[in-house]
Amino acid sequence: MSNSPEGTSPEPAEQAPSPLDETAVAAAVDAALAAIAGAADLDELKEVRIAVTGEKSPLSLANRQIGKLPKDQKAAAGKLIGPARGRINQALAGRTVELEAERDARILVEEAVDVTAAPRRRRMGGRHPLSTLQERVSEIFVGMGWEIAEGPEVESEWFNFDALNFKPDHPAREMQDTFFVEPPEAHLVMRTHTSPVQVRSMLERELPIYVLCPGKVFRTDELDATHTPVFHQFEGLAIDKGLTMADLVGTLEHFTRVLFGDEAKVRLRPNYFPFTEPSAELDIWHPGAKGGPRWIEWGGCGMVNPNVLRAAGIDPEVYSGFAFGMGIERALMFRNEVADMRDMIEGDVRFSEHFGMEI
Repeated sequence: MSNSPEGTSPEPAEQAPSPLDETAVAAAVDAALAAIAGAADLDELKEVRIAVTGEKSPLSLANRQIGKLPKDQKAAAGKLIGPARGRINQALAGRTVELEAERDARILVEEAVDVTAAPRRRRMGGRHPLSTLQERVSEIFVGMGWEIAEGPEVESEWFNFDALNFKPDHPAREMQDTFFVEPPEAHLVMRTHTSPVQVRSMLERELPIYVLCPGKVFRTDELDATHTPVFHQFEGLAIDKGLTMADLVGTLEHFTRVLFGDEAKVRLRPNYFPFTEPSAELDIWHPGAKGGPRWIEWGGCGMVNPNVLRAAGIDPEVYSGFAFGMGIERALMFRNEVADMRDMIEGDVRFSEHFGMEI
């Protein structure tokens, strides 16, 4: 049960233009095109891509403002911002092709193979850091006496939404957030979180319940430096007599210190999620963060909503519970200073080797 963000982007070099200011939007586009043209290699272009298309880029921030405009102004703003972002994406694609061609030509020269030389030993593979981090998290909770629970990735709409107190008109159920499986009358979705595994655990297991639910989830996000349509979460659920927010905080504090060091600590900020009440955003004090220790937003948590307990046939007058959830990719990004989420999914063995060889 989580609403964790999937990463952060570099700060924009300029303020967001008004989505109705043609001059400011044109200036933002010109600055972006100049930065793209000036990128000397693919690494520089990657940094430019984050700056000009990331969540905090000028045009992305301007695009967010469209939703706050009066209805009669939204169409004009969309016609201005949409093509502007399209020009930037086209320029990025074109510059990528150019720089890849330059890189390939350089590699042909620099990495020419002497076929007369004795062959080198075959290089060993490396476990992917997402896999090792997920296993590390699981080991911590198993050490606390919890169990690991798994469930299907193609899930019933009832398990994914209804049983978790998502009303029929909740925005998360719309096509722009959820992959629906045809035919529509089957009411099947690619799960948007691992929370359905928690519902299945409440229906299938004897009380009390202490389970961790790691796994792959799916949302209709575009692939960029901070988002991917397929990512991983781990979510925890505890159902027992007399559980309180104090038990939730204690569990998260212990987990955070084991994963990030003894100086790590947590804080909760009030928020709203349909499946927990009260709900909170979880921040952690990361002592080893690049640039110095700081607070980092990590995930969501709270006490299980009584409606969710009732949907699973559990009496909320007798039992209470807490739940939490975080993204594994996001944890890897700020724990190991990974700047671009695409590095995690490109299949380059050099990325895995950077984290050490583990069998």
